[in-house]
Amino acid sequence: MPRVTINDIARIAGYSKTSVSFAFNDPSRISDRAREKILAIAGELGYVPDPVARNLTLGTHGTIGLLLPETIATAFQNSHLSQVVQGIGEVCERENHSLTLIPPRQESLLEGVRSAAVDGLITLGLEPGTDTVELIRQRHLPFVTIDGQDGGGFPVVGIDDRAAAVTAMNHVLDLGHRRIAVVCFVDEPQLTGVSPVRAARMAGYREALEALGVSVGATGAQGTAAGAQSTAAGARFWECESSMAGGREAAERILDSGDEPTAIVTMSDVIGLGVLEYLGEAGRRVPEDLSVVGFDDIPEATLVRPRLTTVSQYGMEKGRRAAEILMRLIGSEKVDGNTVLETRLVVRESSGPPVC
Repeated sequence: MPRVTINDIARIAGYSKTSVSFAFNDPSRISDRAREKILAIAGELGYVPDPVARNLTLGTHGTIGLLLPETIATAFQNSHLSQVVQGIGEVCERENHSLTLIPPRQESLLEGVRSAAVDGLITLGLEPGTDTVELIRQRHLPFVTIDGQDGGGFPVVGIDDRAAAVTAMNHVLDLGHRRIAVVCFVDEPQLTGVSPVRAARMAGYREALEALGVSVGATGAQGTAAGAQSTAAGARFWECESSMAGGREAAERILDSGDEPTAIVTMSDVIGLGVLEYLGEAGRRVPEDLSVVGFDDIPEATLVRPRLTTVSQYGMEKGRRAAEILMRLIGSEKVDGNTVLETRLVVRESSGPPVC
């Protein structure tokens, strides 16, 4: 059966193609009687509007994009992102928009931005001045960044990562720990630039440690630490992928280093969960042998045993606020200032004072 077109509807209804288009896309431009007749004939013929043609007519796509800094499979290993997407989705449903996930193409965010057929973008952790930001601006796409660096002239939704990291480290120090491993996620400057989140949290951890005179070792590549501390006191920084597998790998290297800490502070809960899993398999008791502290407060943090002490941030609210701001930008509203959401330390069973 040949596909029904607006030419067929126009011919049978006795109206112009323009009137038929108005009936579907801008009904205020024609009379109610004309619209009712056109829609009735379209229904009888089984006409289904072509969304691509409709978008070209309206000059919109009816969708916003979430620009991911990594593959979809890798990104969703961390359920904090799932919470962010839920918040974005709530707003999309309310505003009658869909959401498109845009991972890097050919290992490049630029390719993802170039091919994105969206009305606006939500980005994650972008720095001002990157090629990605410049390309988004060249395309004249409104955008909001979550957990990005301010000062770039675009709206940022996030938390005070440095202050939250200070709070997490102070909790560990207040318990009496002085031999501490800090597990950070790996920076990927080739995609998003230097991660503002990673930089701020590392600065916060260092601030708390140095305030008490705890020496800090330099960060080495992929989880190795340069400037190893003695077993007396000190903090060592380790790097790994932000995943459970990354946390397991980091915990294994920490235990094999010969400089076992009494506490492990992780930059994300998903890393912390991997650390807990490996410590259990290695016969270490938590928190008796080692305390573990995370960051994010993802749902899984309360499902493990012991439950994970962590910094709680509201992923759904991040997504919701970013999407609401983006919808305002798409509607040509002016948006001033950044949005800083609250955090809080949630103390659970995975942290306690050192035994020795």
